[in-house]
This record gives sequence, C-alpha cells and structure tokens, in this order.
Amino acid sequence: MSVRILALVGSLRAGSTNRQLAEAAVKLAPEGAEVDLFEGLADIPFYNEDIDVEGSVPATAAKLRAAAQGADAFLLVTPEYNGTIPAVLKNAIDWLSRPYGAGAFTGKPVAVVGTAFGQYGGVWAQDEVRKAVGIAGGTVLEDVKLSIPGSLTRFADTHPVDDTEVAAQLTEVVARLHGHGETAAA
Repeated sequence: MSVRILALVGSLRAGSTNRQLAEAAVKLAPEGAEVDLFEGLADIPFYNEDIDVEGSVPATAAKLRAAAQGADAFLLVTPEYNGTIPAVLKNAIDWLSRPYGAGAFTGKPVAVVGTAFGQYGGVWAQDEVRKAVGIAGGTVLEDVKLSIPGSLTRFADTHPVDDTEVAAQLTEVVARLHGHGETAAA
C-alpha cells in the first residue's frame, strides 16, 4: 500500500535549510511512501472565518485543503522564529483545522522536525507545532522527533540529504511516519 505524506515547510526563504530538510525527506522516502512537498503556503491568506465559507474559500486555501485531504500522514518541517512557530505554518494549521471537528489533520499521523541556527535546533517551535496540530485533530507522533542545531554552519556546504547522520535520522523519521500512515489508512 502506498502512503502519501504531505510535507509543509514553515520557511519561505529560497535557501531555507528547513526546505532542504523537506527535500531530503522526499528523496529518502522508503518504498511505498511518497512525500509531497506542498508549494504555495506564502499565497494563502491569513485564516478568517469570514472568507472560509462554502463557495468563497480562497483558491490557495482550497488547494491546501485538497492536498491535505488526500494525504495519509503529515511531515511538518519548522524553523524557529523568536522562539516559536513561523506565522506561515501556523496559518496552514489553522486552515487545515477547519471545518471544526472534521479538518484535514483529524486522525492522521503527524511528525514534526526541523533545524535552526541555535544550539537546540528549534525545539521550542517544534513543541508549539505539535501542540497546535494536536489541538487541530492530528495524531502527533510524540516519539518521532528530529531537531538539528547549527543549521547555517552545518548545512553551509552540505545539503541535508548528503549529511550521513541527518540522512539516517530523517530516513528513520519518514519510515516511522510511513508505518503510522499505513495503519491510519487501513
């Protein structure tokens, strides 16, 4: 059975090390898993119930919801901005949490990973993402974690897919997410 994992990246910067981490997840996905990197989070308006009405949902938000509805699992990749979640990722979680009680995360496994320049690798942001996505209905895999510190120096000359240690850890994360996705989809 093929498991579709939707990856959402909380950094919009073209050279983002978190985007590179998501790209590595796409390449390292085990057989039977397909990691799709969602493009377009920057184009989604901030969540507002006034525009979240049938027939009026912005096309970009509808595209995100359609991609998420088709996913069996989620990989959320986040940097840490001022000790917390980047607004673009929180906004995606907000859109996917609706309609209340039946959002796209409901009952699906979610793993949260990331890298940051600081010495803790963005753990505060990752914890906040886990909290938000859990409240939004996702089944957060609390024991599936990957925080990589010193991103700007560690990945200055090496893409995460070419970093042996990171590639092994990320492969394990995606494999475990894949396993949970198979169970959820069955």
